[in-house]
Amino acid sequence: MKAEDRTRTITSARAKAPATLALRWSDGASAKLDLGGLLREKPFHSLRDPMLFEKARIGEWGHSVAWPSGAELGAETLWLETLSATGHADAREFLTWRLRHGLSLSGTASALGISRRMVAYYSNGEKSIPRPILLACKGWEVSHAA
Repeated sequence: MKAEDRTRTITSARAKAPATLALRWSDGASAKLDLGGLLREKPFHSLRDPMLFEKARIGEWGHSVAWPSGAELGAETLWLETLSATGHADAREFLTWRLRHGLSLSGTASALGISRRMVAYYSNGEKSIPRPILLACKGWEVSHAA
């Protein structure tokens, strides 16, 4: 996320085997994430060990969750998972699009012809994203493909 986005950090992380991670965020959001799919990926194979998985801890400054094995998940990735887990798939899609193109709040507002404040609301999952906005994102992407 860009520095101008609201700074969100992880304030609490509890792991329960086999693959559940309960998170609380500095803005009050919380979610129980099912990381089962992620544990199938090679970098996270070590976390299939239930004893190791349950040793999750918050990384430096609340910007990640880390395990003694060296496995680590960044706050950005975990926030996207939180959006999905809390029924904000539209916000996840919107934020993923923004991040993929490196767009700031202001850059996104300019690209879509909406206010910077609405971009922030959409990015944080505070407001539902109208389908025309998601379609505009796809149109912008197509028109800016090299």
